[in-house]
Amino acid sequence: MSYSLFRRLLQRQRPVICPISGSFGQRFSLHSTPRIYKAAAAAASPFAKDALPAGSLIAGKSSLTPRIHDKLCVLKTKYDGLNERMSGNISDLGRDELAKLSKDLSDTGLIVVPYKRLLELYEELVELQQMIDSGDPSFRDMALEEKQETLDSIAACEREIISGLLPKDSAEKAGAILEIRAGTGGDEASLFSGDLLRMYERFALTKGWKYRPISLDAEGDMVKEAVVEVSGRGVFGVLMFESGVHRVQRVPATESQGRIHTSTVTVAVLPQATDVHIEIKDSDLRIDVFRASGKGGQHVNTTDSAVRITHIPTGIAVENQQERSQIRNKEKAMQILRARLYDRERQKAESQRRESRNKLIGTGDRSEKCRTYNYAQNRVTDHRINFSLYDLEGVMNGSSLQYIVDQLRIQNDLDELARME
Repeated sequence: MSYSLFRRLLQRQRPVICPISGSFGQRFSLHSTPRIYKAAAAAASPFAKDALPAGSLIAGKSSLTPRIHDKLCVLKTKYDGLNERMSGNISDLGRDELAKLSKDLSDTGLIVVPYKRLLELYEELVELQQMIDSGDPSFRDMALEEKQETLDSIAACEREIISGLLPKDSAEKAGAILEIRAGTGGDEASLFSGDLLRMYERFALTKGWKYRPISLDAEGDMVKEAVVEVSGRGVFGVLMFESGVHRVQRVPATESQGRIHTSTVTVAVLPQATDVHIEIKDSDLRIDVFRASGKGGQHVNTTDSAVRITHIPTGIAVENQQERSQIRNKEKAMQILRARLYDRERQKAESQRRESRNKLIGTGDRSEKCRTYNYAQNRVTDHRINFSLYDLEGVMNGSSLQYIVDQLRIQNDLDELARME
């Protein structure tokens, strides 16, 4: 019996039966104390190896399989050991060892703490189900209400555990480059492209992100192409599933006979790259000096002031003989070499970005949809997870888009978790 439910039952000022099976099933009076309840709860039997806890079975479809529970039990044992070590005598630990133990404890705790809470919720769920099955109407209504709250807490705990188990992608913490292009459908596709552009702008506003257009090819409300920089913490992690072909089904403003048209818009979301940092190792350079040629007088022509620097990994070679000083020529040659390497890396990154975009959005054909916006039915359907939300207006004004984003994230995490097994 959960403690909150126990307190509510006590308020009825009548003896109640604790629905815990076994030797702990006994009659509690108004003057019973939580100590008895805690003793009963502590007697819950552990679940067998390679099996799910009983509470998980009552909760229905669980994201955590028996193998994952086994892994979590191992982590729980490790966490308890680390906790015991840190709470004992740590004077014999070196600074680095203490820092490592603290980090391990913190990292493991992100998973184990919600897992311990989950096991407690499973036990509460078993007890609540026993109350519901007992047939006592005075308990049933309260137990049903408490059960739903417990199920919601279980779902939240499982999501937190899954998030902790999955490897973190550093790109998810970065900003994003959002590219929107009109696909199939002529003017109607361009109009919907503008609608999506405004949807993401409003969504960014609700999240407190910075939204800055980089390029825009538009005519009135029709947007053929738009590239936007969205800055903020975790932007890419939220928007990464928006990439794909977005299909709209509605009656265009230009349609005189009221026919529904189908048009598409392609959306690509790419992680925002940080400034390209060029690191040039001395071991990667071959530096040659020689006599300068051409005009400049006797001094320039008779001293080894000219410099040629070759970057061995790329084969890029730079010469400079503008200055009389070899040192100055070397500095200028290095400046030019750095600029050329930067341009090379920038073009490489741009090429990879184009390839990534093509993989994300496909060809833009109507059949390659990831999401459909049906205005007649006030429905937005994401076909990747077969999830529909009947709040098209809320999605388009940015207030309800998070519901779809959350469902995509949950499904993605479950798929990643399945691949880890």
